[in-house]
Amino acid sequence: MEGVDAMVLPGGESTAMGLIGNAAVNPDGRNVWDALRDFVKTKPTWGTCAGMILLAEQCVGASAVIENGQALIGGVDIFVCRNYFGSQVSSFEMATPPPPGLESPGSYPGVYIRAPAILSAGPDVTVLGRVVATPCRQAAVVLEELEQKIAQGEKVVQLKVVDALERKSSQEITYRVVVKPASENEEEKKEVSTLEEADGHNIVLPGAADGSNAREVISAVQKGHLLCTAFHPELTSDYRWHEYFANMVREAKSKEGN
Repeated sequence: MEGVDAMVLPGGESTAMGLIGNAAVNPDGRNVWDALRDFVKTKPTWGTCAGMILLAEQCVGASAVIENGQALIGGVDIFVCRNYFGSQVSSFEMATPPPPGLESPGSYPGVYIRAPAILSAGPDVTVLGRVVATPCRQAAVVLEELEQKIAQGEKVVQLKVVDALERKSSQEITYRVVVKPASENEEEKKEVSTLEEADGHNIVLPGAADGSNAREVISAVQKGHLLCTAFHPELTSDYRWHEYFANMVREAKSKEGN
C-alpha cells in the first residue's frame, strides 16, 4: 500500500474479504486487515456495499461462517445491517440522493445488490443520503430483535446469526452501545438522558411504516476522508459519486502539499 494515495473497498463478499484479510500474516505478525486499519486512518477510502460494511464500527446480521462475527476494518461510526435489501435475486435500482454539490441532473440511480443499510450514524459522521426501503425477511428479524432490546434499554446487545440454518452460541456478535427508545413519553425521555450520561453512542432505529415495514435508512455517509455508500456506483453511467470521491482525494493531496 506504500505510495497509494487513496483506495476503494468494493462491493462483493464481505465474509470472504474478512477471512482472507485476517489469514495472510507477514513475518512481523501483521495481516492485511492491520495494514488497512492503518491506511484508513489517514488516506481517503471509499467503501461501497461490502466495502461499506468493512468500514463500519458496528454490524449486525453477521456471517454464519465467521465464528466471531463479521471482521471489520472500522473507522466510521456507523451501525450497519448486512443484506438489508435482500438476496442476490432481489437486486434492484432506486432513485437515491446524489452527492452534495453535484445535485444536477437530479436523483442518482442507486443499484442495490444484497446491499447493507446504515441504521444509525454517530455524531461525527455526515449523512449524505437516505432512502425509504423495506428490509428483507432476515433483516426484519434482526430489526425486530433489536427493537425488543432497545425497548428494554439494554446497553450490551447480543444478536444471533439470522442467515444460518443452524444457530449456535458461538455465532453471536457483541457490540457495546447505549440504546434508547424512540418515544415521546416524558418518563422514557428521562431514562434516555440517564443512559446518555452513562455511555457514549446511542442507537435509534429508523421507524417502520404500518403495513409495509418500510424504513428510512441511510444510504451514504462521510467522515472526513472516509466515504461509504450502500449501493454500487460502478454499475451505472452516472459518475457523480466517482467525481465526488476524486475531489476528496485531490483535497487530501492538497493538504499533504501544505
